Amino acid sequence: MSDEATAHDDEHEGPADGPGKPDMRERRTAAHRRATRLLAREGLHGTLRERLAWLRDTASEVYDLDERGDIYGNGVVAALEERVAALLGTEAAAFFPTGTMAQQVALRCWAARTGDRTVALHALSHPVQHERDAFSEVAGLRPVRVTSEPRLPTAEEIRDFPEPFGALMLELPLRDAGFVLPSWEELTEVVEAARERDAVVHFDGARLWECTVHLGRPLHEIADLADSVYVSFYKSLDGFGGAALAGPKTLVEQAKTWRHRYGGLVFQQFPTVLAALGGLERELPRLPDYVRHARVVAAALREGFARAGVPWARVHPEVPHTHEFQVWLPYGSDVLTEAAVRQAEETGTYLFPAFWGARGPGLSCTEVTVSAAGLEWTADDVRAAVADFVTRLPGAGG
Repeated sequence: MSDEATAHDDEHEGPADGPGKPDMRERRTAAHRRATRLLAREGLHGTLRERLAWLRDTASEVYDLDERGDIYGNGVVAALEERVAALLGTEAAAFFPTGTMAQQVALRCWAARTGDRTVALHALSHPVQHERDAFSEVAGLRPVRVTSEPRLPTAEEIRDFPEPFGALMLELPLRDAGFVLPSWEELTEVVEAARERDAVVHFDGARLWECTVHLGRPLHEIADLADSVYVSFYKSLDGFGGAALAGPKTLVEQAKTWRHRYGGLVFQQFPTVLAALGGLERELPRLPDYVRHARVVAAALREGFARAGVPWARVHPEVPHTHEFQVWLPYGSDVLTEAAVRQAEETGTYLFPAFWGARGPGLSCTEVTVSAAGLEWTADDVRAAVADFVTRLPGAGG
């Protein structure tokens, strides 16, 4: 499941029962709009009016709205770049319209410096799975896969990898493996192993913001391990979009040149940038609470499915590393989607609004996010919602 075809993407859903009946995309959208209980109520599901109202209410708290708008990266854009550099403890940062562009630029800049266009990364990493080979087709890079195991690469794998590489890219957390992270000790060992091979280290930190609880370190200490870091402003911060590349000043200046060449030097970007500043102000301080409560929710989901007698159910990781995790159930994706939507339509509780992806015959997986709305749920609430959900599955007799 990718950011383009994932938890929030309905492109795999076709018409439902027949002519005149709403298709599943329409039902899911309507169910989400009418739901009174969700574990996460993300802004992307809101109407344009709601999103603009949120921006209007938030923008004045984070920036002087009497200043002129930005033009080609100055003003409020420069202010956001300074804020990100301060948070991550780097010399500088550059705003990019997308993370795909930011990471291509970062790694082609490092390739020019190291003289090696080979990038070592995980087989489940975003550039491999969800960017249509942009690293090689657009940036001229040569990605090589260190491992395909559902965890981050180990120091031993880095040391023993049979090919030379100029850069190691680590996705923190590794989303497609279940939003998993290494321990702090494992992460530092992997970085040291890359340094032993004279490779630079780049963090794909699209969701780095929520890694502090599991790693037990502040953002700047985590970022300090890497030579460069990319962060996103919408995946966890609920912004409109956008990304930043942070690192040494010389690298960032070179990256800004390539940003221009890629078409990323946009005339005015203040709505997206103000939303990013709003996310840093409102959501970033709350992420540790979301992570801790996600562990309560995950435990209650496991208990709920066990009590309901579901023959095989998994929450992965058992103790979530971030505020997002996977749920695996032994049913087809269509069956689970129908059960989730019916529960929302009939009760107002939308326990599993994310896309259910087929992972094998009669086996499906979805992603669960816990944010502000989820803090209102107790463990008993979660277990009760699971029990009600299960009654809508085949063979439940409910």
